[in-house]
Amino acid sequence: MLTDQELLRYSRQILLAQIDIDGQLRLKEGRALIIGLGGLGSPVALYLAAAGVGELHLADFDTVDLTNLQRQVLHDTTSVGISKVDSAIARLQAINPEVRLVAHRSALDEDSLAAAVAAVDVVLDCSDNFSTREAVNAACVAAGKPLVSGAAIRLEGQLSVFDPRRPQSPCYHCLYGHGSEAELTCSEAGVVGPLVGLVGSLQALEALKLLAGFGEPLVGRLLLIDALGSRFRELRVKRDPACSVCGGLHA
Repeated sequence: MLTDQELLRYSRQILLAQIDIDGQLRLKEGRALIIGLGGLGSPVALYLAAAGVGELHLADFDTVDLTNLQRQVLHDTTSVGISKVDSAIARLQAINPEVRLVAHRSALDEDSLAAAVAAVDVVLDCSDNFSTREAVNAACVAAGKPLVSGAAIRLEGQLSVFDPRRPQSPCYHCLYGHGSEAELTCSEAGVVGPLVGLVGSLQALEALKLLAGFGEPLVGRLLLIDALGSRFRELRVKRDPACSVCGGLHA
């Protein structure tokens, strides 16, 4: 049940007919894994904690750098040099002490990633490199867990949801294959802060929809964001029956 304090804290979203008390209870019982606590992971963690998602698993092996602070709003100047996970825990506990926080301070290998994915209800990929995204996707497909994937670089962003529980849903590999990106990071190509805030906020919204069971998740659709022209485009993405990652799921 929700306590009186929780009813007050979450009252503005409980007022929404699409969420109501039942949806808030589902959020309270929900568990989310956030992989990467940088530009995308910052708004994801902040909004999921504020919304009352019961358990957040925080994965990042990096420390806070001064150059992060232009966009990684989860951290502040006093956090420079310390673990991003520890910085995040301090901030999130201050926002909502009711949320349980599980720390993953080391890089996740194949086994630890599989265990981390299996322990939650939804995974949010907020990483900044293709190899991590591929590994996270494979783990989500194997465990049958929905994946909310976001990316942002320079002045362009992307967002999609891959849900292996749905027969028609593609996976990340269906869309990108083995990848052709040049592995550029924000430190090499640059990025504007509000763009990662926008993509991360949309990732958090998609996770709330999946956990609380409302709305239409961005499954089978790729949202493209052009920050320079303030334009949004949506592309339909089909599942690849021959995909080497998810091709045998619903055969």
